[in-house]
Amino acid sequence: MVKLERLSADHAEALLAFERENRAYFARSVPDRGDAYFTAPGFAERLASLLAEQQAGVCHFHVVLDEEGNLVGRVNLIDVADGCAELGYRVGERAAGRGVATAAVAQVCRLAATDYGLTSLTAVTTLDNTASMTVLARNGFIRVGNTTVDGRPGVRHLLRSLATTAGVTSRA
Repeated sequence: MVKLERLSADHAEALLAFERENRAYFARSVPDRGDAYFTAPGFAERLASLLAEQQAGVCHFHVVLDEEGNLVGRVNLIDVADGCAELGYRVGERAAGRGVATAAVAQVCRLAATDYGLTSLTAVTTLDNTASMTVLARNGFIRVGNTTVDGRPGVRHLLRSLATTAGVTSRA
């Protein structure tokens, strides 16, 4: 079982270690963040910016923790507007293939409906990222079109009626 925690400054050290440990692994499927991101000052600056966006309600960032409390992934809702947000997630190499992403996405979908008042989510994957497309399909996303991701062929996904999918019957 995995646990989501809303990103906070308290996660800085573990999050930077996670990003450094998985840099090469992530770069195989998503663009690298650049050397400055992985330095303590660059990372601290970026984290402060993310926390400000979260405080403003523009984004909702989460860390994914395993049973022992180790940070094993991230799952984020970005560009929140008009009841919709874009979902993004990454799971470290050591936790890959164990259902962590599927469980984390399911949890954030519930949070999106219950805590953040969202009604739909979008997500984009590269065409060759079958694992990510499987995670999205298992969580009720449907393929709605083609796109590009940093010049690579990609697929756009949509999850409509988020409250129904997340098991929410009404919002009080």
